[in-house]
Amino acid sequence: MTPKEFETAVAEAFALVPEKFRSKVENVALLIEDEPSDEMRKENNLQNGETLFGLYRGIPQTERGEGYGVGGALPDTITIFKNPILEAGAHEAGVEVEWGLFTEPMKKRIRIIIRDTIWHEIAHHFGMDELEVGAREVAETNSFEEKSV
Repeated sequence: MTPKEFETAVAEAFALVPEKFRSKVENVALLIEDEPSDEMRKENNLQNGETLFGLYRGIPQTERGEGYGVGGALPDTITIFKNPILEAGAHEAGVEVEWGLFTEPMKKRIRIIIRDTIWHEIAHHFGMDELEVGAREVAETNSFEEKSV
């Protein structure tokens, strides 16, 4: 999967977020990086062999006060990590990663991982903690309606 194909897959996954949620994502930059940095790994208590597919950094909407944005506020970020997602897509397709050799089934699986990761990080933007997000993922609801946004 080329870098351009990956960027396109991320943009398409964000576009798949239902408009009623996507329109409420405010002051967020969507970034793509190859790997989580050492700082990110430390912040998230990752052990050797563990990684992240995505990371939300910012002030969740549920914690923004009346003064939020007065005088300007740096955007929150949702970072999507390319290499861990590509590796997981290949692994789940039952093949070894050979950079540049991605079959259509692998690309489809990668797109699903990207979509699920974007949903996960948007849920954090809306104020859900890891337990709430995880419960929704297990239930496969991908709905934020129970939490006020």
